[in-house]
Amino acid sequence: MKKLIVWVLLAFSIYIAVFGGEYSVLEVRRVRQEQSRLVQQLNDLKQENDSLKIHVEEVEFDSARIEYLARTRYGMIREGETVYIIAAPKDSVNNF
Repeated sequence: MKKLIVWVLLAFSIYIAVFGGEYSVLEVRRVRQEQSRLVQQLNDLKQENDSLKIHVEEVEFDSARIEYLARTRYGMIREGETVYIIAAPKDSVNNF
């Protein structure tokens, strides 16, 4: 009878350790996975932030970069320049 009680208590303790409470094995595993995901997300955001800082510095201090952006993004031209837009005919087929 004593052995049965010991086994029941042992089984109950294992069950509680694995499935029960705030610090169960399953909960700790879930939290570690979440932490790993968040650390990866943080590293990705830091890398993106560094890339954006470089881009901002380029735009602030490089006049050639500013001109390139003005021409490509906003279609700006210098005084005296003429813009020619070459478009494919509507019935042509692109092989790209």
